[in-house]
Amino acid sequence: MSELHYLTISEARDLLDRREISSAELTRAVLERIEAVDPSIRAYVTVTSDLALDQARAADERIARGQADALTGVPVCVKDVIVTNGVRTTCSSRMLENFVPPYDASVIERLKAAGAVMVGKSNMDEFAMGSSTENSAFFPTHNPWDLERVPGGSSGGSAAATAAGECLFALGSDTGGSIRQPAALCGVVGVKPTYGRVSRYGLVAFASSLDQIGPFTRTVRDAALVLNAICGHDRRDSTSAPLDVPDFTRSLTGDLKGLRVGVPKEYLPDNLDAGVRKAFLAAIDEVERLGAEVDFEVSLPSTDAALAVYYVIAPSEASANLARYDGVKYGYSYQGGASMWENMERTRQYGFGDEVKRRIMLGTYALSAGYYDAYYLKAQKVRTLIRREFDAAFARYDVLLTPVSPTPAFKIGEKVDDPFAMYLSDIFTLPVNIAGLPGMSVPAGFVEIDGKPLPVGLQVLAKPFDEATMLRVAHAYEQATSWSTRRPPV
Repeated sequence: MSELHYLTISEARDLLDRREISSAELTRAVLERIEAVDPSIRAYVTVTSDLALDQARAADERIARGQADALTGVPVCVKDVIVTNGVRTTCSSRMLENFVPPYDASVIERLKAAGAVMVGKSNMDEFAMGSSTENSAFFPTHNPWDLERVPGGSSGGSAAATAAGECLFALGSDTGGSIRQPAALCGVVGVKPTYGRVSRYGLVAFASSLDQIGPFTRTVRDAALVLNAICGHDRRDSTSAPLDVPDFTRSLTGDLKGLRVGVPKEYLPDNLDAGVRKAFLAAIDEVERLGAEVDFEVSLPSTDAALAVYYVIAPSEASANLARYDGVKYGYSYQGGASMWENMERTRQYGFGDEVKRRIMLGTYALSAGYYDAYYLKAQKVRTLIRREFDAAFARYDVLLTPVSPTPAFKIGEKVDDPFAMYLSDIFTLPVNIAGLPGMSVPAGFVEIDGKPLPVGLQVLAKPFDEATMLRVAHAYEQATSWSTRRPPV
């Protein structure tokens, strides 16, 4: 038997159902793991030990009644941008440092209905803005594979917690790659569902047309189980798709024969890290060996424009969404000014960090009179071109495969003074959000740097609402390799 804190959801389910362990035992094992390793990793902003043990005892009673679901009694970590009734939701910002929501997000309601056990809220880049979890107002999170390196971002806390055995699965949010990039850098599975597949009700908004909630897990099968629980229409989210949700585990056949796979040439630039390129090409060989038909003659010519499009649209939406933090309605409020206006200015000056201010200014500028047509409107037109190019590609191929990140995990502080270099970390993931597609990262090897193995991810993209095919490819690849079974040295 694996150490309890490193069980997969499926393994835990078997043991719980056979009464070989209890949810209380499993939860205590995870809480002890958090106590042992989190002082080094700093994945958690808040640990909810008492709540978790209460939920674990309730789960054990439910299991005893024979009413267990796939996630009943399984410990989960939740990114601190998803609101949780009675448990503070900080967004890793001074602005919301003491904010305790009076309601649950839809995904939390669904996890509670399934009987999952929440062990805490994870650290992140402030308001989900960043690629390294260094922009948290509280502290940076460290990569479990090398504590001197970043875990990726903005869901770096959730990724690191999953990799280090500080939970059995986690939830994150993905606006431009914030699930897939940290999943790749930490060596776990990360899924960004199709926009509209998972309700955003209760997700603190960064860029509303791009944000999507998704899971971090240790295996693709576990990701399918979590998606089964959190996907589905929600009338409280007007962008939620009113579509039936299949049982995603049924797609995990292990068979890729006849599947058409495209590899876009724009995702293999000359400056791609040599180790990442080698691991990616080896993964393509494996997918081809499994029976898929692979074609490298695929082009998405507007890919180069995706970074510019993203950094016009996302900051524009952020500048509107974050206007609500004025010190009047909730959150941090400066009260020492001579007027209401000065209080509002000081609230935003002291409540927001530098990266959040930078994006608010970018977005306000792009939306201002005289520049709207030149920047925001043009970005939306290019967004349509990007989506059409993906549509044309998916008319020929079942999935597209790309690297997730152009480099393995970089050192803490290495890019913090160069925002553009930091933004490039998401160059392979953000086109997916612009087009509203599903995408995921599955472990695909390691690059050794300074004597330490650093994980690399394989990105699998599918047409809208075809998560089943995406999971099918990732599962078959995962079963043919052993990358997902390796654990970090913490």
